[in-house]
Amino acid sequence: MTKAILTDIEGTTSSLSFVKDVLFPYARAHLADFVRQHGRESEIKALLDDARQIAGQALDNEQLIDQFTDWIDRDQKVTPLKSLQGLIWQDGYRQGAFTGHVYPDAAERLKHWHAKGYALYVYSSGSVYAQKLLFGHSEYGDLTPLFSGYFDTHIGSKQEAASYQAIARQLQLPAADILFLSDIEAELNAARAAGFDTYWLVRDHAIDQQAAHRQVKDFAAIPL
Repeated sequence: MTKAILTDIEGTTSSLSFVKDVLFPYARAHLADFVRQHGRESEIKALLDDARQIAGQALDNEQLIDQFTDWIDRDQKVTPLKSLQGLIWQDGYRQGAFTGHVYPDAAERLKHWHAKGYALYVYSSGSVYAQKLLFGHSEYGDLTPLFSGYFDTHIGSKQEAASYQAIARQLQLPAADILFLSDIEAELNAARAAGFDTYWLVRDHAIDQQAAHRQVKDFAAIPL
């Protein structure tokens, strides 16, 4: 019996184009100035030190900027980079450079499910901070009160069953009581391996009745 719903963001609640064509280019364009302006602040310095450890080199800040840019261009899920992007996006949201895109069906059903008593959670490769920014500055206003919690790559890769097992432990729920929504088959496979129920969002494709997971075009088609 479903008691909690865990949702992905990109391609699931929000369009891939918003993330790839708006958020990522904005972070890439503003990253160098942000690091140069804030690199000595304790929070940013800690992220830069984490990035140096991942890079395995004692890079100076200018070299780190090049490393971050390379990771962005190769779409690497590097945790300190995701955290840094979230801080850069914060400035963009606050300045009104963009609002967080959420599909109408996702906004409506998330509100409906919350009202029915389902506990809602987010699991994305973007940092928890970035997740809260997107939903907090959405086209439908502040949606963050709908969610009971957020998870990012600090808990593990989205394509590893152990990550979902860790989430289930944190939620203190049997895995079978958690429904995971995503547009990525490998993530759904990992969630199912951990015992989660699943739905595969295929917004821009025809539904395949033979697919490994139940497919739906949007949130409105999920029978809850």
